[in-house]
Amino acid sequence: MAEATSVYPPLEARPIKNTICLFDVDGTLTPARLHASPEMLQLLSALRHKCAIGFVGGSDLVKQQEQLGTPALPVTTLFDFCFSENGLTAYRLGERLASTTFIGWLGEEKYKKLVNFCLRYISEIECPVKRGTFVEFRNGMINISPVGRNASVEERNEYEKYDKQHNIRTKFVEVLKKEFGDYGLTYSIGGQISFDVFPTGWDKTYCLQHLETEKNLSGVEYTTIHFFGDKAYKGGNDWEIYEDKRTTGHAVKSPEDTMQKLKEIFEM
Repeated sequence: MAEATSVYPPLEARPIKNTICLFDVDGTLTPARLHASPEMLQLLSALRHKCAIGFVGGSDLVKQQEQLGTPALPVTTLFDFCFSENGLTAYRLGERLASTTFIGWLGEEKYKKLVNFCLRYISEIECPVKRGTFVEFRNGMINISPVGRNASVEERNEYEKYDKQHNIRTKFVEVLKKEFGDYGLTYSIGGQISFDVFPTGWDKTYCLQHLETEKNLSGVEYTTIHFFGDKAYKGGNDWEIYEDKRTTGHAVKSPEDTMQKLKEIFEM
């Protein structure tokens, strides 16, 4: 996949120009918080010669660069569309698009009330370990982790097993829905250790508006939008875009499953 953007045909010259493949990152293109395999990157490069490709994830671009890019290759050159923080931070062919902020929408006072409540609640949670960064502020959302985002891979795996037994995140979300029901927020559990909080409507479907404007830029109208995600169930952070009428959703179990489905769909 180590090819410059200019190596690929323009969007309007792709053989399947009205089709785009959008991918979740963790659990879909990469193992959770780890780097994509060379085989995955090679397959995506081959696919990009056929149709447009993009990713949409809740994390910020720095984390997606770590997982999908290399020191020599910015992730924004490896995909036609890069949608970080569900598309609140968006790139098209390496160029940044206009963005919006979560805190500008919610307001500082409401934001502080929400964060203070979360930190108090987390202080009472029993779990195998606790590390740092329990609340991470992002451009379009906040990410809340009962164990802390500084947890190691081994600690994340341990917490994930514990969470499946005790439903820590599910219970946390239910409390927040009751306490902040008038805030107009959506709570989405994803990955191994955390959940996202963002304005209702700012889920992964937010990125689709960028694709809808493509016909005004290159003349390409994406009539087929394949979406691949591993959290494609109600409450998972892929659910809204997976079931959206504008997309054709594919639920996957792992990066290997994603590769297999791509090979079947596109005869690769």
